[in-house]
Amino acid sequence: MDDTRMRGKFAGTLAGRTGMQVHIAGRASSEASVKQEKIALHPIFTGGRLSLNRLTAQWRYWQLLRQLKPNLVIVHAPELLTLTLLWQALGRGRKFLYDIRENYALNVSTQHVYQGLTRRWLAAGLQWVETLAAGHAAGLILAEISYAAELPFLTQLPPGRVVVLENKYQPQPDEKLRQLPLALPAPHELLRLLYSGTISELNGVWEAVALAGQLRAAWPGRAQLTIIGFCQQPVLLQQLKEKAAENPDWLTLIGGAELVAHARIVAEIGRSHLGLLPYRPHPSTERCRPTKLFEYLAHGLPVLSTPNPLWLELLESHGAGLPVDFGQPVDGPALVAQLQGHSFYPNGIPTDVRWAGEGKKLWHLLESVI
Repeated sequence: MDDTRMRGKFAGTLAGRTGMQVHIAGRASSEASVKQEKIALHPIFTGGRLSLNRLTAQWRYWQLLRQLKPNLVIVHAPELLTLTLLWQALGRGRKFLYDIRENYALNVSTQHVYQGLTRRWLAAGLQWVETLAAGHAAGLILAEISYAAELPFLTQLPPGRVVVLENKYQPQPDEKLRQLPLALPAPHELLRLLYSGTISELNGVWEAVALAGQLRAAWPGRAQLTIIGFCQQPVLLQQLKEKAAENPDWLTLIGGAELVAHARIVAEIGRSHLGLLPYRPHPSTERCRPTKLFEYLAHGLPVLSTPNPLWLELLESHGAGLPVDFGQPVDGPALVAQLQGHSFYPNGIPTDVRWAGEGKKLWHLLESVI
């Protein structure tokens, strides 16, 4: 329930209007952010993705729908679509919006988190229920522009029922954003690197570790890497823990087995010098802009990124980062020289990477369906 998109962006935007009460049903968090007026939290998800607790979450969600009798439901998780459709069918005037945060069927079928028949059946089931929901939803929200071309069921819908709301940065309620970009440290000072968000091999966590080692040898004041986020791969997590235990002087792992409060990630962004986007090329990510990209830009954090054209377009427009081929050994001294000779954010920290504009589009959609 500390989810940045569901709580920080959607719920925070909705609660800002007079006469609006927002209820969030989601995964319980031991580090949930501070309570906000007009936002009530209802933990329904516990356990792993395929645990029995995920099934009982359906019952808790159904009971919540019956108890609250909402005027509008915004669904952020595809596994809640079936019961939402049933809830809609059993009453008159019931409306829901579906927020498509990922191309779920593509991710399941290509990322190998699930195996064998489980992967194939899950991908097919997701595609079926999303197609059914698209025909009954009052509106569909896309987290990425690319989904409009990737998801076949969207082609059957009127354009007015579909809106793109990117994962731009929404400041914490009490956060004061930096006014000036953060300068890199002097060569004799420690260089702090950051890998944040989902921890996985696909997202390049080992490439981040390798780059930290190469910069540590080349930067006179040495370099340090912080990895912060959630990892759903037990074997990978154990390997990272062992690596961090072997190198406590330059490698820090925060979270891993547990979800990390977003405020803690924001704090790490604020104390870092370089944000890393070392993603491996993959169909599930190549046409998407990572949430962390907007987070780094909104805080004026210089970025080293895989040379993805979509990401580089945004970075170059603000002078915010440099491309790095993380798939090849990095020439540490050459990269250090490039960093020290580069001027990041020459026009200041951009404001078009913030959520405010997306929030206005969300309200325009709501006003058209309520």
